Amino acid sequence: MVAPVAALRVVRCGGSSLHGARAVFSADSKYLLCASGDFVKMYSVATEETLRVMGGHADLVTGIQLNPRNHMQVWGGGAAGCLAVGGTFTVGSKLLALYALASFEDSVFVVIPKSDTFQLVSVKLTKAAGQDLEAKELSVVLDDVDASPKCIAFGREGEYVASVKEVNLQVYFFKQKQLNRFSVSAAKTKSGNNQFSCVACHPTEDCIATGHADGKIRLWRNFCHKKEYTFSTLHWHHDTVMDLAFSVEGTCLLSGGVESVLVLWRNESDCQKDFLPRLGSAIEYISMASDGALCCTLHSDNRITIINSNLRFAKSIQGLIKSANVKTGLVVDPRTKALVLNGEPGHLQFYCLQSDQQLFSLDIVQRQYIHQAGLNQADLVKVAFSAQGKWLATVEEREEVTDPELQLKLWFYDEETQSFKLNTRINMPHEDHITDMCFRDMDELEDDSLILVTTGRDCVFKVWVMVEDTDPEGNVSWSCDFVGSYHNYQATNCCFSEDGSLLAVSFEETVTVWDSVTWDLKCTFCHPPGKIRNICFGRLTCSKYLIGATDYGFLCCWNLLSCALEWSAHLNVLVLQPDPLSEHIAAVSWLSKESSLFVFKPNEPRPIYIQRNLCREKIQLAAFVPRDEPETVGSEKHLWLRRSQLFFLTDTQELMTLSTKSLQERLTPSSKQLAVEESLPVTPFSLLLGKHRRQQSQEDIGLGKIIVRNKREQDSPAVKELLHTPAHVLPSASFLCPVFIDSLLISKEKKSAEEVADEVEMESEKTEDDSDEERDITEMEQEDTSPVELLGEMTCKLSKSQEKELRKIRKMDYSWISAF
Repeated sequence: MVAPVAALRVVRCGGSSLHGARAVFSADSKYLLCASGDFVKMYSVATEETLRVMGGHADLVTGIQLNPRNHMQVWGGGAAGCLAVGGTFTVGSKLLALYALASFEDSVFVVIPKSDTFQLVSVKLTKAAGQDLEAKELSVVLDDVDASPKCIAFGREGEYVASVKEVNLQVYFFKQKQLNRFSVSAAKTKSGNNQFSCVACHPTEDCIATGHADGKIRLWRNFCHKKEYTFSTLHWHHDTVMDLAFSVEGTCLLSGGVESVLVLWRNESDCQKDFLPRLGSAIEYISMASDGALCCTLHSDNRITIINSNLRFAKSIQGLIKSANVKTGLVVDPRTKALVLNGEPGHLQFYCLQSDQQLFSLDIVQRQYIHQAGLNQADLVKVAFSAQGKWLATVEEREEVTDPELQLKLWFYDEETQSFKLNTRINMPHEDHITDMCFRDMDELEDDSLILVTTGRDCVFKVWVMVEDTDPEGNVSWSCDFVGSYHNYQATNCCFSEDGSLLAVSFEETVTVWDSVTWDLKCTFCHPPGKIRNICFGRLTCSKYLIGATDYGFLCCWNLLSCALEWSAHLNVLVLQPDPLSEHIAAVSWLSKESSLFVFKPNEPRPIYIQRNLCREKIQLAAFVPRDEPETVGSEKHLWLRRSQLFFLTDTQELMTLSTKSLQERLTPSSKQLAVEESLPVTPFSLLLGKHRRQQSQEDIGLGKIIVRNKREQDSPAVKELLHTPAHVLPSASFLCPVFIDSLLISKEKKSAEEVADEVEMESEKTEDDSDEERDITEMEQEDTSPVELLGEMTCKLSKSQEKELRKIRKMDYSWISAF
């Protein structure tokens, strides 16, 4: 019996939201830990690099905490119901927030669902050995809490916990086991409503700060008495207060919201406040470093801003920007292999998949964007790259009721400035919206036969070519060379064959095929009912096929040689994406509120790979990204992922991918290890050691030696045991240290009795160090490196006795010879 092939793992990769949980600074404030999809990412505060990716969860990470008693250990809670604390503790239900306090030694607090609401529970952490444990001791602290981690905060030294939900505030005192409830008016006022949005507790005093949907901040005191409580109000935000945080000393309060402004309130006064404006997008979370030197804000567009204690901008870490609607599709930049799509309004973002950071942003529209609903502003809708990435075509439009405003722009990549420069601007290239756009991909003939095709709702497709300008500099610009149509139907999609000889253009329910040299119509394919949603040509051995998907749920394959339908399948395909490096084509369908993946070759109607229920979200876009090195796959069914990796974007703006590796194989890649080593703190010892290593490496290179590294420290059982044992069950450091040090020691080579005797004799005869003698020895050693030795022939070396005689000769005084 053949074992079933394991399904590929769906991974929320780099584009996952960075604001899924509040970020945490390391104890020394040199690193920042953020939840990103299924992982926790560690960034360098100094360099903004992603130093490490930590995992252990099969679903979204919903909370991060440093172990209060071991700041080198990170705790993470996940939506899959697992709590990673060195090992994995299974809670048994979805974890929505995680809190760890120094005053509770063996417990953490989590928010879990209960019926139609949520509750805050305490989880007892056992110290039994093993990687996977079940957390059995759960005790309920508060009922009917909000699912957001911003709606629960712990008071000074963990004496009490505060929870806000809707118009209610709950405060529970642990020692007294007393619960006090407070509420604000539920009536909506002119400025908004009073509902709570977030809560923070003063670090040293009995004071609770709450944020509200109407932009107000309330400071509660004397809340240990139900009827004698007081509160004061601070007000600057015009909309919901998204998050609050006290400074480490408690002298300042930080607040943020949709205004993209960080507000610092001093001494709880409405008159004493400072601002840090223009942070880009709404502030979702605010985090403070334990030493108070830094704070950071997490934004709705996946940006992390690191800010100094004096409220000055320090660093910015930008992930994949979540735009309102990705109209450009997912496009791969041929130069950088970056994903290119809509970014900030009017901008094109180049997003690096390896580092999960934005490489750069290109301003396409070049107009100031006004953040106000209801305004019709120019937006970027289409993007296409030439095969080598030398040319970039963009389409921007402003939605008007009667007369839409369109612009087609051609950008040339300037090698000197390493950026794109605008070459040609064409106003109103079509009389109605442009529906699709593509370059003719001919790598070897790009400069001579580069063609751009656009299709539009004005029932035509247009061919644009480069022409030389009349000026002496010989610059080029773009102009229309041909206009094609078919029975006055709207043109919806276009694509070129792999060799560039044929152009396919879909006109509603019909696909037309044109000769790209003469622009003669060669043949037509029709498959009613249903308009053509996607088309693509087969590649390599399948180049004679043309694939199309209709909005009525059919996937069709036509043979270009016989001009007939080869096969068809009843499938509601939303995404049709060919792999540029193989014959494989990926089709993503949407049925019964779940997305499924089908991978096939056009010459075979039977799919090579099927993965149903790929994800619950609707997948809108997909892209194959070529790998730097071919992937090693364990199954023939996964060979289609060997040379390219498939990424797809859901309607909730989540970027996902498929992985053939297990979770542990994908964590902490070797390419990241170098970045971690380079980011280690610079101490006098590390400077001394680094200088010694650099000198040694230079000497080795100068002498032409082949260096063989000792790898015994990596193979040491002590090191393996140290790295693979869960942290919470390791013995004390005093026990581990001698074992670890012994495993790193290198045994000294044994010398013969003769050599030892010579060394002893030589040391006994040596009376004092002579600087001239040392200089002579150094010169001798440098001159000893002759060209003959570098070619592989070794010169004879002096024996110990000969060296001893030579030392005696050197010490003799030959100055009397100068008299002669």
